[in-house]
Amino acid sequence: MGIFLRWLILTVAIMIASYLIDGIRVGGFFSAFFAAAILGVLNAFFRPILLILTLPLNIISLGLFTFVINAILLMMASGVISGFEVSGFWSAVFGSLLISLVSFILTSFINEHGRWEHIEIKRIEHKDDRYL
Repeated sequence: MGIFLRWLILTVAIMIASYLIDGIRVGGFFSAFFAAAILGVLNAFFRPILLILTLPLNIISLGLFTFVINAILLMMASGVISGFEVSGFWSAVFGSLLISLVSFILTSFINEHGRWEHIEIKRIEHKDDRYL
């Protein structure tokens, strides 16, 4: 259940990126759905290898080269899926930033069991607390 929910979240993130960034086009929900699957596979298998190979560049750039790696993976996914198109390097960079941000925000609401979880914030008052 958890992996399917994360897959849907990545699909939603790709759809949002296609609406907000001019260089990213999605033919429909299923194109985004399959693009999310391919992007997930690429992130699982190729991203760690690319991060290790580009470690010196990543250290020199203080981690900013990771965005370039994410953009390259996004462009690779667009080459595999018809109906999902990323035109231009900067569209891929901004798209990968937006997709990462949306995915992070939405995934933060999923617990370790793959279920939606809400965060409830309560103020705990102690008898020692002094208010001004």
